[in-house]
Amino acid sequence: MRIATWNVNSIRTRFRRTVDWMVREDVDVLAMQEIKCKPEQFPYEAFEEAGYEVVAHGLNQWNGVAIASRHPIADVETEFGQPGFLKGVEGVDLPVEARALGATVEGVRLWSLYVPNGRSLDDPHYTYKLDWLAALAAYTRAETGAHPERPFALMGDFNIAPTDVDNGNPLVVEGLSTHVSPAEREAFFALEAAGVSDVVRARVPEGLFTYWDYQQLRFPRNEGMRIDFILGSAAFAQAVTDASIHRNERKGEAPSDHVPVLVDLAFGDADDEGDLPMIFG
Repeated sequence: MRIATWNVNSIRTRFRRTVDWMVREDVDVLAMQEIKCKPEQFPYEAFEEAGYEVVAHGLNQWNGVAIASRHPIADVETEFGQPGFLKGVEGVDLPVEARALGATVEGVRLWSLYVPNGRSLDDPHYTYKLDWLAALAAYTRAETGAHPERPFALMGDFNIAPTDVDNGNPLVVEGLSTHVSPAEREAFFALEAAGVSDVVRARVPEGLFTYWDYQQLRFPRNEGMRIDFILGSAAFAQAVTDASIHRNERKGEAPSDHVPVLVDLAFGDADDEGDLPMIFG
């Protein structure tokens, strides 16, 4: 089974490119972020013609997440207990943004996540980001604790470069910038402590990035960041046979500023792997 994540940065602009890549790479499931549209605006037809079912969650022209799958999609959720946000307003019961979409595919529980950016270290959005991540860690701990046998993964744009080697942008500096602050990095590692791990890092070259800003020739200079991840539970991680970051998708006409991250999974049958479902790619 081949599963990937990609911040597509507007699916209506890049749906042909996205579908072409999925077909070319034989992807079974793709988690998408920043679709930037409402569900009724999503270009379903192109995906359906290629054999994919799609569920989408979007509220306006910002944010938005989706999952496309060749296999049936079940148990769709858009909330895990995350806080809401409204610029200039504090308190409880704020609007919950379209940043999370959970679904089960062939017995694998997947979340497409677009973690808040944070904007700047003194912005309320930064506090919101940390609160959002804390809620995600609590949810992850509960889920992996309650269902240790079920493959589970958090996939998407985390807007954090958890180690120095993940940051190649000279303008992103610890103490001055979001994405690399100690609190954000601690929040990322709190997710790992909650029961998931980065299933890609050990299988790709060190310093390979997933995002390059459009400005100042960041991509030609390779001044990027690794901020897109697939974090899997023990049951998920044990099934991973390969992983890759598709850097070339940052090239060509009208690319997203992010590239896909992909993993291959191979599950044995129940006799060999305890209670794991029988899943084949």
